Amino acid sequence: MTRDWLPIRTTPWTLGLALLLIFLLAEMTALPQRVDYWLLDSAMLASPTDVSPDVVIVAIDDLSLARHGRWPWPRETHAALIRKLHQAGADTIVFDILFSEPSPDDTELKRAMQEHGKVILPVHISPPNSHLLLSEQFPAGDLITAASGLGHAHVELDHDGIARGLYLFNGMTRQLWPALGLTASGVSSRQPDSQGLPPFVNVREDYRIVPLAGGAGTLPTYSYSDVLNAPPVSEVFGGKTVFVGATAAGLGDILPTPFSGFSRPMSGVEFHANVFSANQQGILITPASEWAGIALAIIALVTLAMLLPWLRPTRTLFACLAACAALTGLCISMLTTFHIWLPVAHALIIPLFAFPIASGLRLAMTNQFLNRQLDELARSPRVTLPKLSKRPLTQLLEQFQSLLQPEGWLLMENDSTLAAHNLEPADVPDNLVPGLWRNEGNRSWIHLNRGNACYTLGLTLPNDLSREATHRYLRRLKLASFAPTEQLLRPSENISARIERVKVATERLNHMQEFIRRSFERMPDGIIVTDELGIIRFANGHIEKWFGEPMPSLEGLPLTRLLEGHDPRETPPWHETVSETLTLLQSRTVDLNIRDKDFLIHFAPFALPDSIEYGIIANISDISELRKQQRQHREAIDFISHDVRSPLVSQLALIEQLKRDPSHIDQSQLEQLGRLARRSYHLAEEFVQLARAEQLTETRFYECEFLAIVENARDSVSEQALEKHISLQLQGTEDLWLRGNAELLERAVINLLTNAVQYSPRGSAVSLQVFPAGHQACLTIADEGLGIAPEELPYLFDRYRRQKSSELAGIHGTGLGLSFVKTVIEKHRGEIYVVSAPGEGSSFTLKLPIADPMS
Repeated sequence: MTRDWLPIRTTPWTLGLALLLIFLLAEMTALPQRVDYWLLDSAMLASPTDVSPDVVIVAIDDLSLARHGRWPWPRETHAALIRKLHQAGADTIVFDILFSEPSPDDTELKRAMQEHGKVILPVHISPPNSHLLLSEQFPAGDLITAASGLGHAHVELDHDGIARGLYLFNGMTRQLWPALGLTASGVSSRQPDSQGLPPFVNVREDYRIVPLAGGAGTLPTYSYSDVLNAPPVSEVFGGKTVFVGATAAGLGDILPTPFSGFSRPMSGVEFHANVFSANQQGILITPASEWAGIALAIIALVTLAMLLPWLRPTRTLFACLAACAALTGLCISMLTTFHIWLPVAHALIIPLFAFPIASGLRLAMTNQFLNRQLDELARSPRVTLPKLSKRPLTQLLEQFQSLLQPEGWLLMENDSTLAAHNLEPADVPDNLVPGLWRNEGNRSWIHLNRGNACYTLGLTLPNDLSREATHRYLRRLKLASFAPTEQLLRPSENISARIERVKVATERLNHMQEFIRRSFERMPDGIIVTDELGIIRFANGHIEKWFGEPMPSLEGLPLTRLLEGHDPRETPPWHETVSETLTLLQSRTVDLNIRDKDFLIHFAPFALPDSIEYGIIANISDISELRKQQRQHREAIDFISHDVRSPLVSQLALIEQLKRDPSHIDQSQLEQLGRLARRSYHLAEEFVQLARAEQLTETRFYECEFLAIVENARDSVSEQALEKHISLQLQGTEDLWLRGNAELLERAVINLLTNAVQYSPRGSAVSLQVFPAGHQACLTIADEGLGIAPEELPYLFDRYRRQKSSELAGIHGTGLGLSFVKTVIEKHRGEIYVVSAPGEGSSFTLKLPIADPMS
């Protein structure tokens, strides 16, 4: 039963809900905001803006403090600076210095401001002390009237403490003051839209991000004391806006900016100068509304949730990376082209998490699938072939006893005997090599190591001709594993464990499929499997061989077309047989003839898997040999009923005649009775010899010398040849060794020599030539007899076949001799052919393979 109780699928809904949950969780943290800050800072650092040529900074630095004393300085000093800048042609002077408390020198400063006409002073918004409410802190009364404009000096720090922008307008509910940089550009104050708000509420409008020109010191800066003590320099200050403020350590405000990581923090006066520079160039950055980032995130979520479930895993990664690149590109293009900051971190979270979530869902779905497949594999039947090296030795002994029927056996574990019969521990030979069989006569021994135990197995095999084949068979068996057993590590991950289990199960399935495939290929019958329409879907190698059709063309071919193309018939037609098998679900057995060979085809319906339909399994058996045997059986019956029965009937008739008149037994009658008896014996002997030849197998082969076989055959026929004064001339002196059955080979040569002597005229010669030809041993027997008619040559080696010329000449045979010769030669993987013409004699040539000297 599967452990996955909750089905998981990668669908737009599941992926979308998971991404929505991740998005909501991310929104509860500062992660999106930090990502937006990082993107903004990276963009600003990558391309700092140009500095406006109309801005200059006069800095109250450490050098100025050293020359003019401790702060605050007399206001007449600032008046002197204004006059010096006025003489240098400065267009606008902006003080980032608070003059909120009256001073005796205010008259001098006021007069200097009025003389210049464009001096801007700051407004500071803060409570006068900790006990009072928030209020606007203006310059002293006389100075307000002399100033050409007022601007607020507040710079906003973001949540991470970095100064990136400010509100263009800031103030209380009565009036909003522009930033110092805007006031320097001619922007005046305005009324806020704050009806109903109390007067102590701070109102801020139009936040802008300031694209800085660089870190501290980027803008042209001159020391306060240098400007005050040096002659007026119109080339530096003429027609420009001059910002005056503190940059000395411990004096004035110090602001960390995106550039602070590369240089020192920025002073407030330099930040306001950057605001003026950016405003003059029209590149102040407007943040997009908050809903734009949320809407972009929703669009990304819906798009990826709909798209990713239909993509492959590799394409899923590319799609998420492409989405991240597109969002980042949109953000940068909006920033550089339209000077609008679009926060995309909300949307970037979606593709960043979409790939791992989609992969996680796919892995979970894969895990469930693997679990189901493993459960199904566990319930399915298995076809396993346990390795011989894993089987217990007692089981191996039982299986050897069942298969080989040994006459004795011995199984020992270390020094103890587990099983013994006709063998004792003293019979075990010394120095057995582990895992290798040692064969000594009819005894075979092997030493095996299993774990910490050492086993010795011995078998006493039957002492017959099959012993050598059994030795070769035993040597092929892999009873010992020489490779060290690998320790399988159990994966710690759940999915890895599933994959490992599926890998093992797949290997088992592949092994089972290979086992079944090889079994089908090695079956003695041809197998065809069709679908519900009778289309061939599988066929083994016999079908390809018998029908002469290549395997690729068989698959997809209708079974009826295959059969009609090789054995067309009308009653019953093939399509009727195939269709009735599928429609009536009944088996059919039909004869089949392909290329003059006889087959029997059996059609059987079978239920297709996961379907109510049926296909066909067609089993095609080659019955050519069976039909041949049936013909031979009929011929044998005819032979027995005529050739064998005829001399026996003659013998019985002659015996009855002798019994009626036993006193007058003539010598000729006895000779006739002997001839009839010898004929019956000769017929029976040839019949038995032919049967022995047909049952001959290579297990009964042994080393034999061909020239000696021919010499023995010649000696056996020499008396018969001598009666007709026929000389047997043997040529050949080289020993030719064969693997075969010498007795049957000698009988085959005797048959050929007997025929040669029998059909040759008196006083003629029969030549025997033994010679090697390549890897074959050859024998040619040539006579000077009657010869064979051309029309009889194709049927010369057929069983029970007699030559008409021989019968007419009064030479009677059985028709089995040459059939016996051909059967023996073919069993030895040899060949025989004849050259003959009427009146010119006959020449029979045998060719047999020479034994391999390495075998």
